[in-house]
Amino acid sequence: MNIHEYQAKSLLAKYGVAVPRGGVAYTPDEAVKAAKDLGGDIWVVKSQIHAGGRGAGHFADDPDGGGGVRLAKSVDEVRTHADAMLGKVLVTKQTGEEGKEVKRIYIEEGCDIARELYLSLLVDRDTSRIMIVASTEGGMDIETVAEETPDKIAKVAIDPATGIMPFHTREIGFGLDLEGDQIKSASKFLIAMYEAFVDLDASMVEVNPLVVTGGGEVIALDAKMNFDDNALYRHPDIEELRDEDEEDPMELEATKHELNYIKLDGTIGCMVNGAGLAMATMDIVKLHGGSPANFLDVGGGATKERVTTAFKIILSDPNVEGILVNIFGGIMRCDVIAEGIVAAAREVSLHVPLVVRLEGTNVELGKKILEESGLPIISGDDLDDAAEKVVNAVKEAA
Repeated sequence: MNIHEYQAKSLLAKYGVAVPRGGVAYTPDEAVKAAKDLGGDIWVVKSQIHAGGRGAGHFADDPDGGGGVRLAKSVDEVRTHADAMLGKVLVTKQTGEEGKEVKRIYIEEGCDIARELYLSLLVDRDTSRIMIVASTEGGMDIETVAEETPDKIAKVAIDPATGIMPFHTREIGFGLDLEGDQIKSASKFLIAMYEAFVDLDASMVEVNPLVVTGGGEVIALDAKMNFDDNALYRHPDIEELRDEDEEDPMELEATKHELNYIKLDGTIGCMVNGAGLAMATMDIVKLHGGSPANFLDVGGGATKERVTTAFKIILSDPNVEGILVNIFGGIMRCDVIAEGIVAAAREVSLHVPLVVRLEGTNVELGKKILEESGLPIISGDDLDDAAEKVVNAVKEAA
C-alpha cells in the first residue's frame, strides 16, 4: 500500500525524522490558509499523487505551464498555483500519458537548501535484511545513478539481531560526504527513520531529495512510503490513510476479493493459480509473440465465486483481446475453476478467444464441465500449447 507525501512525512515526524512544516489543502482557499498559518514569505506548492517525477511533470491542459511542484513567493502565488493544480491531470514519467488527477495539494514552508542527497530504506531480498541505500546524487532517479555512476551509491545492510548501530550511520554519513555536526544530524535522522520502518512494517521508505540546509541540518524534503499489505491488520491507522482514488479500479476490486492482480499493458488476459506459475505463463505468452494484459493469481483455495470475479476483472480491461487460463489443480480443484469460468463467461457474454489448460485434481471433471458448457472454449494440452493457441487465436480474431 502506498500513501501520499504529506502522510508519509506526518508518520516519520512522529519518530523524530526532521521534515519541513506543511499543511494539506483541497481547495485554493485552504491552500492560502495553510500558507498564512505557516507564516514566512516563501512556500512550496506540491501536487499530491501516487507517482514520482511530479516536479518534472506537466499538466495535460497546460503542457508548458509548469510541473506539479512550484515555488510561491506570495500568498497570491499560492492561490494561483493551487488553481492551476487542483482538479487538473498531472502527467509524469510514472503515470504514463493518461496522468492522474490532482485532488489535494501540500503547502510546505520554504527550505534553505545547500545540498541534495538521496536516502532510502528497503527490504533487500539478497540479504533478507533492511538495506540503507544512499547517494550524493539527490533529486535524480536512483536507477539512472545506479546505471551511470554506481560508485556514487552507498549500501549498508542492517543485521536484525543488532538493529541499526552508530557505525552504520557513520558509514552512510561519510558516504554522503557529510562532516562535523552534519554527521550527528544524519545519524539522528537515520535512527529515527529505521525505527519508523520497523515499527510500521514498511517495505520501502524513500527520501529524495534528502537535503542539507545552510545551517547543516539534514531534512527530508520529500518522502515516499510503501507498506507490506500482509501486515496492515496490525496498523488500522495506516490502512485508513489509503486513497482509493489513486489505485487502479480493477486492482482495488481484486484486493477486495483476495485476488492478486496487477494490470499490465498487453492484450492477453491471464488467470493462473500460484505466483510462480503466473510468471511462467506470462513468459511463455511473450515467447510466442503475445503480451500479457495482467498478472492474476487466484490462489490455492479459490472458490467458484472468486474465480468468477477474477474472470470478470480480466474482461473489464478494454485492452484484453484473448484470455488464457492456466490451472494446476492441487488444493485448487479443476472442476471449481471450470464452474467459475463457465458462470463468468455466460454472465458477461464472452466476446474474446478463451484458451484453458487444466491439470491436476479433478482435471477430467473440469474438462467435462467446459466441454458440455456449449461455450467456444479452446483446450490447451500443456502450457506451451495453450500459450501458442491463445496468441494465434487473438491474431486470427484481429
